[in-house]
Amino acid sequence: MKLEEVRAKAKELLKGRCRLCPVCDGRACAGEVPGFGGIGTGASFQNNVAALKKWRLNLRTLHAVTEPDTTTMLFGEKLAAPILGAPMAGTKPNLGGVISDYELTKAIVQGCRLAGTLGMAGDTGKDAVQVLREEDGRGVFIFKPREQEKIIRWGDAAAQAGARAFGIDVDGAGLINMRLLGMYVEPKPLDKLRELTAKLSLPFIVKGIMTPDEAELAAEAGAQAIVVSNHGGRVLDHTPGTAEVLPAIAARVKGRVVIMVDGGVRTGTDVLKLLALGADQVLVGRPLLVAAVGGGAEGVKLAVEKLIAELKVAMILTGTPGIAAALPRILSPERS
Repeated sequence: MKLEEVRAKAKELLKGRCRLCPVCDGRACAGEVPGFGGIGTGASFQNNVAALKKWRLNLRTLHAVTEPDTTTMLFGEKLAAPILGAPMAGTKPNLGGVISDYELTKAIVQGCRLAGTLGMAGDTGKDAVQVLREEDGRGVFIFKPREQEKIIRWGDAAAQAGARAFGIDVDGAGLINMRLLGMYVEPKPLDKLRELTAKLSLPFIVKGIMTPDEAELAAEAGAQAIVVSNHGGRVLDHTPGTAEVLPAIAARVKGRVVIMVDGGVRTGTDVLKLLALGADQVLVGRPLLVAAVGGGAEGVKLAVEKLIAELKVAMILTGTPGIAAALPRILSPERS
């Protein structure tokens, strides 16, 4: 199987749902929620891509870096690279049911495991727990910000399945798809976050942080990790891109919590940019979703391995020997 074949099959299966544009920037699918697009004008989705594009890499070749080390540690586990599969669900409304939530979750978690990293299971309930159990817990369960007792119950189930971590994507508090289905979601104030971190045994992740003050609140609540994310531009129109807000968030909480980020990641060079801007781990969504549809776990594995290979080349050509050496010095801002 080749990635070209995976992409061709995905394009056929997703006809009418995703155009698989040569540049996946959210323009053609603006407003297509449910679907692949960004909400409203699509500005938030497009801002994720544009914010990454504004940063350029400094080419350096007068050095001895020939075999950069992409490995990293997360929750006590060594990963081949700081590249994780983002949590995704809702295949029926968003994908027209071309694959099931179980099949998507299985492809993401198993594919990332085969590539030496971790995949995240979206809010698919029993499907997520089943997949995590089948994959020896080599994954993370991200649940929607539902009622406290439901979050705690599913967090305990994730722990029993051996998951490496559990979290909630608080940016789903106003998710249209869930509201349409009558599913309750809510914002989470500090006291409710503290209750969750106190009652759950797994490392706790708060996904959907876009400001330094909320990064502080998550750390204060006892979260072990945050995800800088605007939910792929699918919940609130006109938010900044994640690469735009990441440096200020990193300046506030770097070293206190694991900083993850998603939004607009398409290549290994994008991964390196986000690491240099302050991230510890980078989540990839739409490219792995396409790979899962077109090639299952094998497709996801190939897509992640391609990202790792691109990351290695970018590290060589910026003189970056290891992940910890991905610092702002390797970047130049776009000049107007």
